[in-house]
Amino acid sequence: MFERVLSFLRDLPAGAGTHASTDDPRVAASALLYHVMNADGVRQDVEWERFKAVLAQSYSISGAELEALAAAGEQADNEAIDLYAFTSVLKRHLDAEARKAFIGLMWEIVYADGELHELEDNTVWRVAELIGVERRDRIEARRKAAEQAPDATGTSSDE
Repeated sequence: MFERVLSFLRDLPAGAGTHASTDDPRVAASALLYHVMNADGVRQDVEWERFKAVLAQSYSISGAELEALAAAGEQADNEAIDLYAFTSVLKRHLDAEARKAFIGLMWEIVYADGELHELEDNTVWRVAELIGVERRDRIEARRKAAEQAPDATGTSSDE
């Protein structure tokens, strides 16, 4: 299933022209991943590296293209007033399985530093609600990410 999601994400169209748009599903995904990385107010190097690794793997990109997508996500998130602009794009472009897998990617970034902060948990919860991922699927994705994270700490409001 994960390979199918990665394949789907790779096939999403890039934004038209040279200016990245929040209507571009790759920029929307990058912005949401960036947002959850910064939700606790502390951007650690390990989180930044995991963010870029997720983008690189999801879109089969590297080098300047990877840096441009990461920067576009950061800029889009910094300019956004809410998450809806990004989640509505993903909801239109991703099927239900891909949306669940995206929530899994968010959890990977949350647990990159081994900690779950309540603001990160809340951000994933809000994104999941907005893109139509059920509570049980969100919790299962969190559990899987926590199991794979080294020395994961913190609690979720769902437990």
